[in-house]
Amino acid sequence: MTNRHIARAFSGHRFEETFTRLTPRTVWNLVGVARIEGRDAIIDACRSTVDENADVETRWLRFVTAGSDTVVAVDAVGRYAGPRGVSTVSSCDIFEFDGDMITTITSYAVELPSGPGEDG
Repeated sequence: MTNRHIARAFSGHRFEETFTRLTPRTVWNLVGVARIEGRDAIIDACRSTVDENADVETRWLRFVTAGSDTVVAVDAVGRYAGPRGVSTVSSCDIFEFDGDMITTITSYAVELPSGPGEDG
């Protein structure tokens, strides 16, 4: 898989496909929320996210990728519908690579206002 494919898989919540590309020193900066350091901690966070969203349906309204061999950005808007209601989140993940390994992920996310007829 190319670095672009790995970035899209991670941003698309297909985390398991990306774990072999994390180093023991990879850092995931969730801007304004947390800084997760190290492969094992990132894997734990990803698996926790998957578990928390097991009963949530995700629909991508936007999923755009841009970048080079060393830096890839994924700009996405996802609509999440589950037992707690509906929310729409705009996010941008920026992946920095050393060869084919992820060194840093910087994630920005904001919940968008609900549209007509939506809860959340």
